Amino acid sequence: MNTPKSSYSDQADTRENAESEISLLDIIDFVQSAWKKLAIAAVVGAILGLAYWFFLVGYTAQLVLLNNNNNNNSYALDIVSWRTVQKSLPNLAAQIVVEGGLKDQELSQYRTMSDELWWQKNVLPTYALSKADTKDLAAIGKDLDGAATTILSLTINSGGATEQKSVEAVKLSGDFLRSGSAYLQLRGLINGYESNATAQVAEINRRITSAKIDLQFLNSRAQNLEELRKRFPQNTTASGQVVDAKDSGAKYLPITTQIIAVNNDINGNKELLDRMQIKLAQIGIINNFLSQALPLMDQNRDGLMVAKQLLDINSVMLQKVSPNDPSALEALQGLRSEIVSIQNRFTKSLEANSAPTSKKRGMIKSAASGLAVAFFLALMVLLGQRVWASVKASESSPIKPDRSAL
Repeated sequence: MNTPKSSYSDQADTRENAESEISLLDIIDFVQSAWKKLAIAAVVGAILGLAYWFFLVGYTAQLVLLNNNNNNNSYALDIVSWRTVQKSLPNLAAQIVVEGGLKDQELSQYRTMSDELWWQKNVLPTYALSKADTKDLAAIGKDLDGAATTILSLTINSGGATEQKSVEAVKLSGDFLRSGSAYLQLRGLINGYESNATAQVAEINRRITSAKIDLQFLNSRAQNLEELRKRFPQNTTASGQVVDAKDSGAKYLPITTQIIAVNNDINGNKELLDRMQIKLAQIGIINNFLSQALPLMDQNRDGLMVAKQLLDINSVMLQKVSPNDPSALEALQGLRSEIVSIQNRFTKSLEANSAPTSKKRGMIKSAASGLAVAFFLALMVLLGQRVWASVKASESSPIKPDRSAL
């Protein structure tokens, strides 16, 4: 038997369950009453998104640098050197910012380029074969492995508040990519020569000392053989048998044959000493060049300008070398060849074939984002109003107990 209290509780629970359930009719009723407001909110949101795009979204300029602009299969960057440059250029840009001397717009762009993520997102290489091409042509063989890692071009994207500023920013980025890469290559070249010169001098001096010691023993042996020839003149007939003079059985060869072999060894050691002396002289010339080149590397971070200055130093040194000194010419011309190679790689082999383009992007995305945000906010507000009205209605009409149950 139901008591009045339990009947009252059951009635309240039934009403609460009924109010908490949302029927299809409620949804249809809500849409019919609110669709105009939602549509207006969506239109306003789209307009605000377009206004944001028009007034606040800047321009994005794009510049394409061809990695092989001279059609001679000479690429400025391969996959390995590009990865190295991609990691090193942000540090170089940060170093230039610290050193100062930049204009306001240049300073802002160099700060942007000092971020490693910027290079990953805004400087994109285009390979000769895409991943899809590599999968399709995998059955052909390994002949296309090199093409899969060949970089055809680099696409640079830079932003700016106006079209002109975005174009200036992307040009600055392209110039820094070329000049900075050239600087890194030149610095590696100069550092390599410096470290090799130090190591080679020690090794050459060791070899010279060893050759001089061998030469002393060979001269002593030659004198002893000459004395033996005087003592045993009947054993002077040269042998036609080919035997290594250093072999244990060579001592039984005719004395004349042994003398010839020893003199050949003496001449070989003298030639080695002459070559080592020439190598030391070449290292001295390179050290003279390095003493003038290293300060330039610290004063200027523009690799293309540094390359020109290094070539000027090389030209002055070449003018002072006598045409009769081929070893000095070889050292200086070898340096010049490597510097010119780096200079050409980042001028002729990495160059834009067209002017940069600039435009605003993301108009549809901005409008769609504004529409979605405004629609969602309006929907939340209208639902909140409806829930609040329902709560107020339930509070204003308290549940009365069922008197029939009393």
